[in-house]
Amino acid sequence: MGRGQKGRIDIVTSWVRRQPPKVKAFMAVVAGMATLVLLRAIVHDHDNLFVAAEAVHSIGISVLIYKLIKEKTCAGLSLKTQELTAIFLAVRLYCSFVMEYDIHTVLDLVTLATTLWVIYMIRFKLKSSYMEDKDNLPIYYVLAPCALLALIIHPSTSHHIVNRILWAFCVYLEAVSVMPQLRVIQNTKIVEPFTAHYVFALGVARFLACAHWVLQVLDSRGHLLVALGYGLWPSMRFWRTTRFASSLGSGVRYSLSIHLRLTLGSLGFGIAQCG
Repeated sequence: MGRGQKGRIDIVTSWVRRQPPKVKAFMAVVAGMATLVLLRAIVHDHDNLFVAAEAVHSIGISVLIYKLIKEKTCAGLSLKTQELTAIFLAVRLYCSFVMEYDIHTVLDLVTLATTLWVIYMIRFKLKSSYMEDKDNLPIYYVLAPCALLALIIHPSTSHHIVNRILWAFCVYLEAVSVMPQLRVIQNTKIVEPFTAHYVFALGVARFLACAHWVLQVLDSRGHLLVALGYGLWPSMRFWRTTRFASSLGSGVRYSLSIHLRLTLGSLGFGIAQCG
């Protein structure tokens, strides 16, 4: 039975792999919409989706830690993505302290601590294996547009203007923080298994965070859009989710069957957390 299921998965992944990038992106969007409908039907407290997203992100970080400790190499990892992740987590942690203190604050604190440890390992302990020439996306290409966009479009809540701008900045930065890692993957044309698992877990976490936001908008009958800057934020979240599908499916060699199983496992974990 196990071999039969594996064979069917291999057939499906082989068929998906042969499809053009646009078809893959379309299938990803359709699958995402179907999953949103399913999550709305079975998850009653949509805040748990954010908790699940943070949990899956932590799983991805754990995979990185395992790689760094066991294999003693950081080859294929983007230091700039880790630094961008630390920046948006630090800003979001500050906003969480001054705007609302809840379980999200604790999760962000844990994730920030582990991310800082990964940065320390790449910068100092495993610097010789860091592929700096492949990690060549200037970090200000990501930070500057996010800062400018946050100044122009930010939430219309009752909090101080500085806090609202910072909150918008961390949301926009979170949406694009994975870009340096995708550049490394595209430059190397090959994905080491642990790195692939981390990137895929990050994609699942982003999707759950997107689902949390979209379902909140639906539950509020659109009033949340008015408070949070209208339609830009959900567009950013949908963009970052589909970006994973299109980038990983374009010119990158990796095992789709492994990632299908990881997707099912991660989504099952998220649903279990939401139950």
